Amino acid sequence: MEYSILYHTIIPFALSALVVVLVTIIAERYGTKTGGIIGTLPSTIIIAFLFIALDKGVQFASESVAVVPAEMGINLVFLVTFALLSSRKILVALAASLMVWTALTTLLFYSRLTSIVVSLALFALFFIVTFFTLDKKKKITSQNTIEVHYTLLKLLGRSIIAGTVIAIAVTFSNVGVLLSGIFSVFPAIFLSTMLISMREHGPKFTGAMAKGMIYGSPSVVSYAVGIYFFYPLAGIPMGTISAFLIALVVTLVLFKLRKKIR
Repeated sequence: MEYSILYHTIIPFALSALVVVLVTIIAERYGTKTGGIIGTLPSTIIIAFLFIALDKGVQFASESVAVVPAEMGINLVFLVTFALLSSRKILVALAASLMVWTALTTLLFYSRLTSIVVSLALFALFFIVTFFTLDKKKKITSQNTIEVHYTLLKLLGRSIIAGTVIAIAVTFSNVGVLLSGIFSVFPAIFLSTMLISMREHGPKFTGAMAKGMIYGSPSVVSYAVGIYFFYPLAGIPMGTISAFLIALVVTLVLFKLRKKIR
């Protein structure tokens, strides 16, 4: 019982709270492109699949991760929906984006997707459509440094929002092959980052942050692909390290190319 609470609630809460606080501070100090890339580094997915593999075995984890790229694509639709509605009330943007996410995720669940190739193709489609929508259609540009006075209360508020959302998501990530994959990448960091961005900086910054996180999303997908192949071949420790190294290379490439994104 104590093991379960520690690894399925306390660690995800602490890790995600730290990640979101760092992401928002980096975005405020160095711009939304850098913040978006850092924010999409594999974090909670590492914790989720470590313990899925420990609890259910590497084969179960490998099968679960096949759906992750497609679900990440749905998460990008969540981001773009929130960004497009960010000029309205925060509850409108939140409710609509979660409704869209739920509808698309339900369709994905009933599709019983098990092919990593099809899953990657769906992610690529969603990536192109969502990035094109924000970049070309809405002409959202990246935001640079924002002056923010940080207080302990402000940082604590950010931590609680992020930690609560992600702890709930990871708690439900260990149920069934397909549901484990879906809940392992529940858009908790996206959701908490969007809420914080909109609450503290308004629609323009929120849209730019969404665009930055869409741009950085291939790093999480590359980690999932690494897990899919390396967990059965190399086991949990080496599989995790190998997958993370792949994601790190992808992240460095995205970081190198970020100046080409307006």
